[in-house]
Amino acid sequence: MKAIKCDLPYADRIEIHPMADLHIGDAHCDYKSILERIEYIKNTPNAYIILDGDLMDTAIASSVGDTYGATLTPMEQLKECVKLFEPIRDRTLCVLPGNHENRVYRTDGIDITQLMCSQLGLQDKYSPTTALLFVRFGKKTREHHGRRQLYTVYCCHGSGGGKLVGGKANRVEALAGIVDADIYIHAHTHLPLVFKQAFYRVSGANSSVALVDKLFVNTAASLNYGGYGDYQGYKPASKQAPVIYLDGHKREMYAKL
Repeated sequence: MKAIKCDLPYADRIEIHPMADLHIGDAHCDYKSILERIEYIKNTPNAYIILDGDLMDTAIASSVGDTYGATLTPMEQLKECVKLFEPIRDRTLCVLPGNHENRVYRTDGIDITQLMCSQLGLQDKYSPTTALLFVRFGKKTREHHGRRQLYTVYCCHGSGGGKLVGGKANRVEALAGIVDADIYIHAHTHLPLVFKQAFYRVSGANSSVALVDKLFVNTAASLNYGGYGDYQGYKPASKQAPVIYLDGHKREMYAKL
């Protein structure tokens, strides 16, 4: 787990767009929707992005996936990602690899996501495993003792999950057993999902306990139906991607599809 400080400019509210499972290079990649989301972030003040793995499909001969049906080679996928994300590199909060990029690392020892971050100048935003973000923005107020709003966000690409909705929800909910955070972001299972749970947070410094909400978000995939998912009997997945909204004046967070 890598701790990443995200000290952002003043804003009344910010949007965080988790993007994962783009599978660039797959014949069923919904490239149009990816371009639309990137264009929106680029043109929307106070919109930020988290890249949570499987950006590239990287189907190789020894892996599950259609190597021969790929529209781009792994090297071309890397170049395409650099071109896509360069216009919003300054809006990027963190970058993680997924199991698809890790195929290349396992076989050849090359971290293709780290190479992408190096070319984009985002080495400080990259973690090879998981990341805990400290997102600060908003005004310094008396109510918060002269401090800006702080939200903690735990990001994980994830693994497993099965075919059923319950199993996929359990994967993201289980992240709360790893670290205490305000928001948990999980990918991999291609199921857009948003829910909250209450939690008692202890402050040793103040000898107090407060009831708080935790926000759980599972990202969508940018894939049209077909190929491996069709062959394995997986259900078509919604491509409606969750967006997280954080308030800069008071502690208020929510997400919607």
